[in-house]
Amino acid sequence: MALKTKTSTRIGVTILGWGIALWLFFPIFWMFLTSFKSEVQAISTPPKLFFMPTLSSYAEVFERASYWHFTFNTVIVSVGATAIAIALAVPAAYSMAFMPSKRTRGTLLWMLSTRMLPPVGVLVPIYLLARNTHLLDTCTGLAIVDMLTNLPIIVWMLYTFFREVPAPILEAGRMDGATRWQEMTMVLLPLALPGIASTALLSLILCWNEAFWSLNLTSSHAAPLTAFIASFSSPEGLFFGKLSAASTLAVAPILVFGWISQKQLVRGLTFGAVK
Repeated sequence: MALKTKTSTRIGVTILGWGIALWLFFPIFWMFLTSFKSEVQAISTPPKLFFMPTLSSYAEVFERASYWHFTFNTVIVSVGATAIAIALAVPAAYSMAFMPSKRTRGTLLWMLSTRMLPPVGVLVPIYLLARNTHLLDTCTGLAIVDMLTNLPIIVWMLYTFFREVPAPILEAGRMDGATRWQEMTMVLLPLALPGIASTALLSLILCWNEAFWSLNLTSSHAAPLTAFIASFSSPEGLFFGKLSAASTLAVAPILVFGWISQKQLVRGLTFGAVK
């Protein structure tokens, strides 16, 4: 009886999991489907699931804007912001995890609280700073803002991963004559590599999907894919076919990358969960 109940529970949880996954994935599926419709088919009511696919929306998207220019900007900004954030977060998380003070907890909470601030609240000062330092509409300026936006989350994640590393291992390295720098780079980083990799992947995804700062700090030269999507929203209305095609082109690279690296991401997020 107990075995039957356990099996029923497992089946129920599996069905629930698949249901939630399909519910979350449905908007992406519908966007992909709509991208192969004409504008008339895209706005038809009720929506048609079976139709004659066309590449006209993709052709118009490529004719209107340089997709590769926006993609290049997105890659530069996302990779640059992630690299700088990891470089700053590793020593910060290391010092908080292994050399804590009475202010460490307050500092971590303060860093996390900055994520609760609405971006529009600091739009004007950041815009003026970017303009006065000639970083407006540059990949460098956008990468710095994205890095600062995600840095609290990255520090928190790395701090959590570093806390899972057994302290005696670091003490053994110290007894062998390792300096603080050698302890961090030669002992800690290899042990926490899964956690660092998952943090970097998460930061890359957040930077890739960031839209608010992209739309307000760039215009044409450094505009990423989020600005590329927004360019297909016009005063005349939303052209769902072209908008879906542009959105599909924008999310496709990060979806493929996330699918390929999902094992590393899950491994990193569960790092230290089982002793």
